Amino acid sequence: MTQFYRVLYCSRNFIPGSSDIVAAEVQSILDVSRRNNLRAGVTGGLLFSAGCFAQVLEGPMDAVEDAFERIQCDGRHSEVTVLQAGPIASRDFPDWSMAFAGTKGDGALAGVTLASAFSGQTSAGHGLLDMLKAVVVRETDWLAPMSEPAVSRH
Repeated sequence: MTQFYRVLYCSRNFIPGSSDIVAAEVQSILDVSRRNNLRAGVTGGLLFSAGCFAQVLEGPMDAVEDAFERIQCDGRHSEVTVLQAGPIASRDFPDWSMAFAGTKGDGALAGVTLASAFSGQTSAGHGLLDMLKAVVVRETDWLAPMSEPAVSRH
């Protein structure tokens, strides 16, 4: 049995400019992450809300560590805070090279959850992971009827 590894972190961003530029930059991050993660066997989810990122990375330990190292060296991230790290029995995001959850619908809740993550509350990691899973499940359910078999949701 293959053992997987997870890193869940949050960070503040340094994306300058208007909200249009921010949206374009987040899309660029997603595009690159999805390509890199698919190639490396890494799955996960990304939440962007209130100027902060929360991301979970899952997969082979070396691949997850390499991806996380790139994130820590990326000038668009500051105050990178690891909330969970360690081996896991199975992936929570097995079908997503990088699922994305913006602020639609859950913006206020996402902002509160991210704020608690930076405050050092020990339950913040569990709350953030639960939120990412819930939002991705809703997005998966919403996309399923729209996608054709040849279309990938990764």
